[in-house]
Amino acid sequence: MTIPHYEMELRVRYVECDMQGRVFNGHYLTWVDMASTEALDHIVGISNLQSSGVDYVVAAAELTFCQPTTFNDRLLVQVRFDPPGTASLRSEYTIMRGDERIAECAIVHVCVDGKTYEKRPWPDWLRDRVAAHSSSAQLPRASSLQQRVAGQPENAFGDGVAHDL
Repeated sequence: MTIPHYEMELRVRYVECDMQGRVFNGHYLTWVDMASTEALDHIVGISNLQSSGVDYVVAAAELTFCQPTTFNDRLLVQVRFDPPGTASLRSEYTIMRGDERIAECAIVHVCVDGKTYEKRPWPDWLRDRVAAHSSSAQLPRASSLQQRVAGQPENAFGDGVAHDL
C-alpha cells in the first residue's frame, strides 16, 4: 500500500479473541469497516452523504492474513482510496502492529440510492472530494479483486452485471 490517506488506532478487545487466544478472522473486516466509515466521514461527511440520498454497499472484499494478533495488541488500520469510478470505490487497508503488517484488505463499494438501493453514480461533489484524497497513480499490480468481481456471473446485486468495477 502506498501512503495512507487516513489512519485509525484500536486496541484488540478480549471479546474479539477466539479459544486459541487469537483474534477471530471476522473481526478484521469489522475493523476495516470502522476505518472506512471514519475515513469517509472525515473526507465527505457521512451525514452529507445520507442527506443527499446516497448510500453505499460492499460489492467485494478480499482479506489476506499476515500475522496473528491477540488481546490487548495496539493496532493501526491504514486506509487508502483509489480515485472513484462512476459508481464504485476501491479502497485498500493495511492493519499494522508497530512495524509488523498484520493483514491487508481491499474492498469495492458501490454507490446506491439511499431509498431504493438501486445502483447509481456517485455525486460529483463526492467523487471530487474522494479523488482529492486518493492516489491518482496506477497501482503496480492488477487488482485480482476487481477482476474476479467483474467476471462473476452473480454479484452483490444478483443481476450478473459487472457494476463499474
